[in-house]
Amino acid sequence: MSAGRFLAGFIVGGALGAIAGVLLAPQSGDETRGLLTDMSKDVAEKTDKTVKEIQDKADTVVSDLQQKGEEIIEKIQSIINKQKNEPQES
Repeated sequence: MSAGRFLAGFIVGGALGAIAGVLLAPQSGDETRGLLTDMSKDVAEKTDKTVKEIQDKADTVVSDLQQKGEEIIEKIQSIINKQKNEPQES
């Protein structure tokens, strides 16, 4: 299982558990609505933070792959140029 899927499941499970706890707790409707509003804002902020962290990691991986790809291309071009410059045997 990928870390992203695990993290998404963890966040969703935590949010559902918190909502169930609030809905089943003995309090007035106004209090419950206030708690749900606060919780939804908190979940949205945490989700946004997590998405940004995943995006940053993905950007780093893509950048590293691009750099390695460029290095490989340079090595291949160097080998090709050496082959061209060597005298050919007949």
